Amino acid sequence: MSTLDSRTPQAPPAPEPAPGPAPPTGPRGAARWAADLAMGARFALTGGRESWIRTVLTAVGVGLGVAVLMVAASVPNMLGAREARGEARENFGFGPVERSDHSALYTWSDTEFRGEGIRGRYIEPEGSSPPVPPGVEGLPGPGEMLVSPALGELLASPEGELLRERLSQRVVGTIGDEGLLGPKELTFLAGSDTLSDFPDSAMRIDRFDEVGEPEPLDAVLLLLVVVVCVVLLFPVWVFIATSVRFGGERRDRRLAALRLVGADSRMVRRIAAGESLVGALLGLAVGAALLLPVRALIGRAEFLDISVFPADVRPSAPLVALIAVAVPVSAVVVTLFALRGVAIEPLGVVRDAGVRRRRLWWRLVPPGIGLVLLLPLVGGIDAERGTIDTYRIAAGIVLLLVGVTTVLPWLVEWVVNRMRGGPLAFQLAVRRLQLDSGPGARAVSGITVAVAGAIAVQMLFGGVEGDYTRSTGHDTSRADLQVMRDLRDGRQAWELTERLEDIRGVDRVLGAAVLHAPEAGTDPNGDRSWTRITVAGCATLEQLARLRSCEEGDVFVAPPTEDGAEEPGARPGARLDLNIPVYSHEKEAYERTGEPRPWSVPADAPVVVARPDAMGRYTAGVLATPGALDLTRVTQAHADVSVKLDPAVPDAVEHIRNAVETGSPETRVMTLSATDQSNKFAAVQRALYAGAAGVMLLIGASMVVSTLEQLRERRKLLSVLVAFGTRRSTLGWSVLWQTALPVALGLVLSVAGGIGLGAVLLKLVSTPVAVHWTSLGAMTGIGAGVVLLVTALSLPPLWRMMRPDGLRTE
Repeated sequence: MSTLDSRTPQAPPAPEPAPGPAPPTGPRGAARWAADLAMGARFALTGGRESWIRTVLTAVGVGLGVAVLMVAASVPNMLGAREARGEARENFGFGPVERSDHSALYTWSDTEFRGEGIRGRYIEPEGSSPPVPPGVEGLPGPGEMLVSPALGELLASPEGELLRERLSQRVVGTIGDEGLLGPKELTFLAGSDTLSDFPDSAMRIDRFDEVGEPEPLDAVLLLLVVVVCVVLLFPVWVFIATSVRFGGERRDRRLAALRLVGADSRMVRRIAAGESLVGALLGLAVGAALLLPVRALIGRAEFLDISVFPADVRPSAPLVALIAVAVPVSAVVVTLFALRGVAIEPLGVVRDAGVRRRRLWWRLVPPGIGLVLLLPLVGGIDAERGTIDTYRIAAGIVLLLVGVTTVLPWLVEWVVNRMRGGPLAFQLAVRRLQLDSGPGARAVSGITVAVAGAIAVQMLFGGVEGDYTRSTGHDTSRADLQVMRDLRDGRQAWELTERLEDIRGVDRVLGAAVLHAPEAGTDPNGDRSWTRITVAGCATLEQLARLRSCEEGDVFVAPPTEDGAEEPGARPGARLDLNIPVYSHEKEAYERTGEPRPWSVPADAPVVVARPDAMGRYTAGVLATPGALDLTRVTQAHADVSVKLDPAVPDAVEHIRNAVETGSPETRVMTLSATDQSNKFAAVQRALYAGAAGVMLLIGASMVVSTLEQLRERRKLLSVLVAFGTRRSTLGWSVLWQTALPVALGLVLSVAGGIGLGAVLLKLVSTPVAVHWTSLGAMTGIGAGVVLLVTALSLPPLWRMMRPDGLRTE
């Protein structure tokens, strides 16, 4: 045996273990996130022309949304500044004020001109140092007035010729911004030396900024405010989320290249989020820059009698901080969420081979949670309560609106995948949507959620409007205007009536002189001492009471109705004193001056039943014809004249105001209407309309940017189709169909979602569910109109992209 043969057998060597994955190198955790986000930021800023275009489009889209959010964040300051100026310039006469060197008589004399309200104030100093309202350096003298800049421009313009006849005082100065609610406010402050002649109409003041505590909003109005804020602001976030997803297809191809050089799937998603983050941060800068011209535009605009000084458009610091954090975070979250179902591999993106079918179940989860939050509150909100669960209600509404945006992509995909046939342009559009309906659905998601919210708000407003709108009892078939004037001499009532009868456009005038006289020999400060006396012709008295007959010299007694004020002297044989006592502001009591002027109600005066006049008032007391009571014996009275206008005569009401409002505060003209709406309810409704207008402008601008981005993505494809002989008109119609189909489905979904949300909101306030089809049609039509306008604006860029140079590549 050889040495070799004598060796001991050896076991075969164990195979070497397979090499495992290399241990991770580089930063981890938050540092890894920061590094990947920074890499995405570099790609967005240094990735060439395509990256710059995508970043700019994202910044513009986000910037438009941020600008609207900045304006919304300025609303608290705008309202606070307006309220502070309104309080600082006013005095409602709380508490007695003694006459002194620092006092003045003050009264209101508001008027209207062609539907626009004009705030008027008269002041008469009683000493050398009277109070001066903000924005005024010195008080005007008798026959002089200070005007706001807007009123000054109106008076100086040809359109203000009729108004100059009414406000005939000499303009001696301008009211500064400190004394105005807004730059477009029409207001004046006039001097007077006759206010002391009407102590019951004027009040004594020694300071301004005396308005009392404002009445808080009730629970229903608070609900309206919350709903309006959510409905107006949520579409803005939808637009921002849509904007950060611009350039999705090109970005995915770049991410596939990153996979090819070693990046894992999570890393490329973070890099994509970094690109979106840059666009969002630049969007913050764009939004802040847009705020400057927007402020100037707001200062020049007026909407529903609301105007704002540019200086008041100052976003609240906490809200600005919230926007500065929420927008970039939303950009990152939305990008990561959008890429959750996209398999980005080194050789391409799975999305290029077909879209994974969208699932419906999880899209119904947000509205389901919203219903869970809101349904326990059904019937728990009424006007008697002063508080509501604001955050819970806002969260529920947001989740229901989120359901509209999440269901829309599924609905568009489900419908277009079942479409077949049709014209060539229609087939091109359908095929494009079948390949990827995401961009089309995202482009109209903003308009969908805005229309859904608008429909719900209109249903809520329509449901509760009756609670804030009361019947005035005015009979507009009998009169359109009620003119009231304080009189020094009772005979001036007939002069006023005759003057009105001679005005062109006046159809009928019924005038009366009204006074309140105490019974002779009684204390005028007693509870049962005053009686109303109405002196008028038989034609007028027949409108105030049921008379069997009436002749000159007759006197009637009309007992008070069940809900009317007691008239102790309204009885046959009662003796009344026509020397009316004068109210003393110093003593806060009525004082008799001069000798009594007794007048007796005839003992045979018939008792009649009062009937409502044109204003719905029952005229109880003593009714007398001019022949029975000599008005020259009356020291204090006022005229009460109802006027029926000829609707065919333009500006008839302005001529009437000019005839009676002769530069003095003792005349008041009231426009009669069948209903009267709460000022607070009307203010919330005006805020809704103003905000809706701004949101619609944002919708249009954002959709233009989104459409341009989609066309840019398909520029090469469009150029190829044109090069192969496809008609440009066919491509144009295909682009229109690509927009029209998602829009039509989105509007159907918005109608369903809006009606559902509106029904829930109406149940919260225990109001029957009713759909206002006119408002629903108007909201839907506005949404469709915005889309058609955007499509029309996108046609010129579409024609330019159908050129052969679109085939060029870099």
